[in-house]
Amino acid sequence: MTKTIDEKIEIINQVGEEVINDEDLRKLLTNKKEQIIAYDGFEPSGQIHIAQGLLKSINVNKLTSCGIKYKMFIADYFAMLNNKYGGDLEKIQTAGKYFVEVWKSTGMDLDNVEFVWAKEFYESHPEYWETVLKLSMNATVSRVLKCGQVMGREESTSNPAAQIMYPIMQAADIIHLGADIAQLGLDQRKVNMLARDIFPKIGKRKPVCVHHHMLMGLQYKVEEGMSETDRKIAMKMSKSKPETAIFMTDSAKDVSKKFNKATSIDGDPTDNPVLEYFKHIIFEKYDTVEFDRPEKYGGFYKAETYEQLVEDFTSQTFKSGDLKQMAAKYINELLEPTRKHFEENKQAKELLEKVKAFNVTR
Repeated sequence: MTKTIDEKIEIINQVGEEVINDEDLRKLLTNKKEQIIAYDGFEPSGQIHIAQGLLKSINVNKLTSCGIKYKMFIADYFAMLNNKYGGDLEKIQTAGKYFVEVWKSTGMDLDNVEFVWAKEFYESHPEYWETVLKLSMNATVSRVLKCGQVMGREESTSNPAAQIMYPIMQAADIIHLGADIAQLGLDQRKVNMLARDIFPKIGKRKPVCVHHHMLMGLQYKVEEGMSETDRKIAMKMSKSKPETAIFMTDSAKDVSKKFNKATSIDGDPTDNPVLEYFKHIIFEKYDTVEFDRPEKYGGFYKAETYEQLVEDFTSQTFKSGDLKQMAAKYINELLEPTRKHFEENKQAKELLEKVKAFNVTR
């Protein structure tokens, strides 16, 4: 059934923790006659965690349900600029192929998704580099350096010159991919705002920015007196801290172990990473959650909404141990198709083995 513009906006706002801005989004949905294009880019490196895999699939499918085509930009050149795998492009591209295999296994709406490789795209679109030059002429060095977060770096004059090229190239991607919507994480916000500011200077339309939520790490330590920025960094899921992240091919045993060690205070839903998994993943896939406990520990439990789950956790109808076991149960069910794909598909299995064997430098 065809969705109304209001229904599409509601769905897109489910994806975006921040949408910049509502007026531009409505104009885009109302006025564009051709298919609307959204994109996100990924540096291929290491194993995909659940936010890049399952959560990304959920968000992509919401957008494609609105008639939007999605371009997944496999940013191999960007990974090289960011010194992933020591800048070894062959390893980076192997990791990129593994990424694609993960996305194939997640139930992503592949009929409406196009995978685009940066190196191949630039080689076939030489006019891209003229856009990079034009954008660089309209952006100050200080403004570009402030975008270092997109590379996972803090602003510093001692960083490589690639830190200047990277945000300008990322902005140029929006133009040459024909993207109407830049649908990236909140950690990419600064470069998207740079794009919105400088595109009109070269006669290009501002993109609508739909910034999705960054899933918290399962374990974190926040120290007293931390700035809000440092606090968010400390709480963010990171591949460099594998104990804080669920990876798409983690074993059921590993998933349970990681949830058991997750940060969770009984009765306190604030900054609880386990509840985040229920909100952003589990209740996106299940209408209800259930947990069967011995009668002396409370007996059978069922929640039909995320809000009910939070309320019952806050009132201590159940405690952190039960919450963690419930989360592990449902996440393991959702990861099973990916595990099966990498066990049974020869190409996928070989790619995973290669990626695991690589020495990840960053």
